[in-house]
Amino acid sequence: MSRDGSITLPWADGDHRFRLGWGELMLLQEATDQGAFVLLDRLSTRQCRIEEISHTMRLALIGGGETPEKALQLVRSYVEGRPPAENLMFARGILAAACYGAGDEQPGEAKGEATGSDSMTSPTESSASP
Repeated sequence: MSRDGSITLPWADGDHRFRLGWGELMLLQEATDQGAFVLLDRLSTRQCRIEEISHTMRLALIGGGETPEKALQLVRSYVEGRPPAENLMFARGILAAACYGAGDEQPGEAKGEATGSDSMTSPTESSASP
């Protein structure tokens, strides 16, 4: 998973990059008539409609760089042509990556990033002032 919310998964006929950026999330909300976090909850609790799985996968493939035609072809073959449960966790993971970002990164400063001073000494420690 990367900072932009993309995730590469072994799926269907190979490794595919999935990403739901702001625009794709808006289209997903419109297609499913619910907010992204509501949909994530529905996918997580298996209370979703099957088309919510296919919409999530198709838009994430497009956001990941596939053409709309290729994304539709992949979804028809590997989502709509298969039992819904096979892709439920893929859809959930993709949407979670979009909503929450990379799970191994903390908000704010990146690891190893300088904070302005590498000194371990307090700025007032060597001062002559009381």
